[in-house]
Amino acid sequence: MIDFMGKKQWFFLISTIAMGLSVVSLAVFGLQPGIDFTGGTSMTLRFNPQVQQEELRQEITTFGHPEAIIQSSDQDFLIRMKEITPAEREELSTRLSETLKTEVVVRDYNTISPSIATETARNAGIAVMIAAIAMLLYIAWAFRRMPSPFRWGACAIIALIHNVLIVVGIFSILGKVVNIEIDAMFLTGVLTVVGYSINNTVVVFDRIRENIIKGINTDISVIVNSSLLETLGRSLNTSLTTICVILALLLFGGATIHSFMLVLLIGLIAGTYSSMLIAGPLLVVWEKREWRKMFSGLSFAKKPA
Repeated sequence: MIDFMGKKQWFFLISTIAMGLSVVSLAVFGLQPGIDFTGGTSMTLRFNPQVQQEELRQEITTFGHPEAIIQSSDQDFLIRMKEITPAEREELSTRLSETLKTEVVVRDYNTISPSIATETARNAGIAVMIAAIAMLLYIAWAFRRMPSPFRWGACAIIALIHNVLIVVGIFSILGKVVNIEIDAMFLTGVLTVVGYSINNTVVVFDRIRENIIKGINTDISVIVNSSLLETLGRSLNTSLTTICVILALLLFGGATIHSFMLVLLIGLIAGTYSSMLIAGPLLVVWEKREWRKMFSGLSFAKKPA
């Protein structure tokens, strides 16, 4: 038996620290928007024989794009720069082929205008808000037979915000350290994390509801703890098998899906944690009105021998 409820203050503390660091990172560093949100050109190039990244950077700078961001992945180079026309793209490919003495293959080419990028950013925010509201209403309706069903939905949404904030905060740090940008694939990953997190939380909540109906105990803390133990194996097995697939795609997939896979990996870990150790304990705190005791019982002092 694992006493999850007896350790809920520690779970809340870990999440509070993680979210606090995310907020600080966003406030200090912000996010590195990609061309999907600012406009520009993205290309994936392959060279045969392979070239060095610094050589490629120097040639692109000489071509007139010192702002270009170049990332290497296996045999490909993902290049993001200000908008260029198809004719300029061909000119760049020819120049690289001649100066670097190699064959250049353009595997992917996308150009987005600033106006479309602005609309994409606005639609992204609207999509996340609509998804959160819809999920809140759905969970409140699904658990309408429980006392105060709105609390169930609110706890699930708080856990959801926890996951998204951690993902965004980590990408803020990565953007500052290694120039990782957010793009449409990042947004797709965030929405996927939203759906996965809610699905896992609903599974846990459904088991809590079943145990309440069965009347296994009158204490909500005992009911939630038992429900977490019953769903622990299922949640961990599902997450671990999914992580194996994500890691394979992250390591061996193309550069264009790296941000998507990285969002899924971070979001999956955060989502599994919050579904098991945040949403349920938060429901207990709300039901028992223990807001002032959320961090009580924490002790950093060593016990005497």
